[in-house]
Amino acid sequence: MFKFDKYRANYMGCTKKILFITGSINQTSQMHQIAAQLPGFDCWFSQVFTDAAFAKFLIKNTRLLNGTALSGQFKENSEKYLHAHGLQIDYEAKLNQYDLVVYCSDLLIPRRMRQYKTIWVQEGMTDKQTLATRIVKALRLPPWLTGNTSLNGALNVCDIYCAASAGYKSFFAKGGTPAEKIVVTGMPNYDNLQKFLINNFPYHDYVMVATTDMRETFRYENRPAFIREAVKIADGRKLLFKLHPNENAERAKKEIQKYAPKGTLIFSDGNTNEMIANCCELITQYSTVVYTGIALGKKVHSWFNVDELKKLTPLQNNGSSAKNIAEICRRYALYTGDKKAFSISQPVEDRISVPNVELVVA
Repeated sequence: MFKFDKYRANYMGCTKKILFITGSINQTSQMHQIAAQLPGFDCWFSQVFTDAAFAKFLIKNTRLLNGTALSGQFKENSEKYLHAHGLQIDYEAKLNQYDLVVYCSDLLIPRRMRQYKTIWVQEGMTDKQTLATRIVKALRLPPWLTGNTSLNGALNVCDIYCAASAGYKSFFAKGGTPAEKIVVTGMPNYDNLQKFLINNFPYHDYVMVATTDMRETFRYENRPAFIREAVKIADGRKLLFKLHPNENAERAKKEIQKYAPKGTLIFSDGNTNEMIANCCELITQYSTVVYTGIALGKKVHSWFNVDELKKLTPLQNNGSSAKNIAEICRRYALYTGDKKAFSISQPVEDRISVPNVELVVA
């Protein structure tokens, strides 16, 4: 059991700083939700970054990395979100020293950032492992060389890992992160999917297709073949396509109009979860939104094994995942003992009250 003196903090003017690393809008909004549960802490945000000189050159002088979270619309959209919500930005962690850094990916963590206490938060499903994945693992190459997220969460780089479900805890443990470092917290944005059943989306009883941004992230996709397969599954029923936010919408719309029946609905924005709530069947590729369909009892199609996805489906905890993760962040940011001695299994009921704040003791 840890002693109380390992959790000293001046809450009336707390100087504990936490940096949240963002990526896609989904990742950014999840980090925002966690930070919102941490009053009394000095929370900052940065888009994912690298210290590698060559990569920085490419970001500054070319568009080659615009299909990654390091640059292009990913960074622009994330920072627009941060500015719109009045959040503090410290891009590349140049302004402060931090008591804790919270990541949504462990694929790219600069060496200088590993001096800090770190927590990894799951933000969605990971890509299928490929030949590149196996080569990178076998040769112990930089994980980003896989060109996908297949190793995200399984690299054992961060101190603590927050998983969406017991199924994912087992999945990441088999991949390489020790089970004792993984805690099941649920996953913000996918932990209260029943709420989307009540909505104002005007269409109902269609077969919905949720596309991905594979082509925008340098992966091969035969989109015409996928559209034809969706038409076959629909078998004369109304089709609705919801495009991935990062897609080239103009190109995607032209393809759908060419290969899908006349009258097919196409949306490039809007609430995807509400659209899924109103559909009768869901077709996906590699998309986390398949979990919305599973949680809401829809018949789903995926390029992953659906039976396996059902085991991995995020914990439905009435929207308390951000609070669960924030509780771990709070305890770990205040903890001053040896990293390896920190217990992620400490019951949150073990608390002691200080003025205006609840302080966890372990």
